Amino acid sequence: MSEDNPSIIHVGWREWVALPELSLPAIKAKVDTGAKTSALHAFYTEAYEDQGIKMVRFGIHPIRNKPELEIICQAPVKDLRQVTDSGGHREMRYVIETKMVIGQNHWPIELTLTNRDTMLFRMLLGRRAMEQRILVDPGASYRTGKLKPLSLYSLQTGIRA
Repeated sequence: MSEDNPSIIHVGWREWVALPELSLPAIKAKVDTGAKTSALHAFYTEAYEDQGIKMVRFGIHPIRNKPELEIICQAPVKDLRQVTDSGGHREMRYVIETKMVIGQNHWPIELTLTNRDTMLFRMLLGRRAMEQRILVDPGASYRTGKLKPLSLYSLQTGIRA
């Protein structure tokens, strides 16, 4: 499926996704129909301007419990928004837009950047990214396939898995 030909895909409550425009070949996402927006782990963010375009540079630890693996990403800033998390805490977050690949499907999604070090999942896939595209089976996991992220990141970064 491409974004021009959307069809409903079936996913579980957790899935492996890729964010190729951010050089992230595999990241585990919690599929959360209770969350409006999607969130991506960023252990730091740095705003800057490039030829008049507002940009954000951010660091990701894409695999939980592997802090030695750091991917530095950059993207145009789409927005700066106040987001309320599930605990009721409000935070100003950078918003970016990037292509998400899940199984054989891909489309652009908005992601807010926040530190998710204390969370089990480095990415949260919210309702806005799923609308008209995804049907969630809360009793299933990895319906779109499993990835081997350590081997993918080893090839990309030279870090031994």
